[in-house]
Amino acid sequence: MADERPDWARRMVEERVARDWSQADAVRALIVRLPGDQVVSEQDLLRQWTCWEAGEAPPVACRSAIAQTFGTVTGALFPMRGRRDGRGEVLQISGMDTADIIARLRVSDLDAATLDALRITVDRLCCEYAYKPAGQLLAEGREWLARVVGLQHQRVSLAQHREVIALAGRLSLLVGCVEYDCGRPREAEAARQAALMLGQESGKLDVQGWAHEMRAWFSLTRGDHRGVISAAEAGIAVAPDESVAAQLYAQQAKAWARLGDRSQTEVALDKGRQLLERLPYPENVEDHFVVAPDKYDFYRMDALRRVGENRLAEQLANQVIRAGTDADGTERSPMRIAEARITLGVVAAREGDLDTALAFGESALAGDRKSLPSLAMVASDLGQALQTRYAHASEAQGFVAHLRELRGRQ
Repeated sequence: MADERPDWARRMVEERVARDWSQADAVRALIVRLPGDQVVSEQDLLRQWTCWEAGEAPPVACRSAIAQTFGTVTGALFPMRGRRDGRGEVLQISGMDTADIIARLRVSDLDAATLDALRITVDRLCCEYAYKPAGQLLAEGREWLARVVGLQHQRVSLAQHREVIALAGRLSLLVGCVEYDCGRPREAEAARQAALMLGQESGKLDVQGWAHEMRAWFSLTRGDHRGVISAAEAGIAVAPDESVAAQLYAQQAKAWARLGDRSQTEVALDKGRQLLERLPYPENVEDHFVVAPDKYDFYRMDALRRVGENRLAEQLANQVIRAGTDADGTERSPMRIAEARITLGVVAAREGDLDTALAFGESALAGDRKSLPSLAMVASDLGQALQTRYAHASEAQGFVAHLRELRGRQ
């Protein structure tokens, strides 16, 4: 029979089992994280936990403490609202199609309606990062960036000028990310530097923070782990209260995990988790430059895989795949799903299941929408596991050769 329990109930069971906890173990871990004003006996809490896992009644007062117990964010374990569709047509929202917006951008004065439509267009492009073919998104992003930059020469108010500069900064971030995905690091770095300057000129701390995050990402994929930590520190100093700071902490966690420092990995992950807990649930979780709560599980998956927490990494990988797949099977987040499959492959390889490891690995590499540097970095973990356990297996060597080919395309 189909499991009709709510997603949060199923995940509570999965999180507990991944830690090899009984329900009583979970309750004991939870009870020390409850606020001081919540006084409840262990036996009463155990009865409630049993009901929660059965999906009979949702936790209310304990949600944040349960999320903390499992090292995740409340909004990831208990989503607060529906997902806004970032793919919605601009025409449906603003009453203008692309041709209308372009025509109105050519007049000498920029009115509020046109600026709103332009803002919605930039939001749409940032939402399409996750799934749109890289070449198509890059071409469209460059075109809109040129149009927005051209607006600086028109008659606009000071507030409009700042908004235009900020939109140009976001588009530069987007273009830089896609350039890097396509294996063009020089072009990506030029776009990143432009975004940083535009963020400084417009006073947009989040744009500046994301420019530093891109430097951390670039450093991570190059194996410059100390550079990751330095870039993340710079970004956090600039935008400590923006959601990008959570991603900067996550990048630090990835770097510390690769340096073999388990303690610093956990510290960085928890700092990011605490920040997301303080922030309001985002209105548009599809935007690439918004750190939604469920995105943090994706970062944790990478760090936990690197430090050898197989069961937890596997559980998070399955969660990432579920969260990134629509009910009809459409993959809304193919790049995250690819890395999740690599994680499942690594776990399978470490546990002696070569066929499953290779199946997950080849499936991950076969996707159309990919970030070449990130995928190659993560897939190298699988390559290393295969080399360690199956050095003489021709199938394993075939995957390693495929991975070598992928690296050569960067």
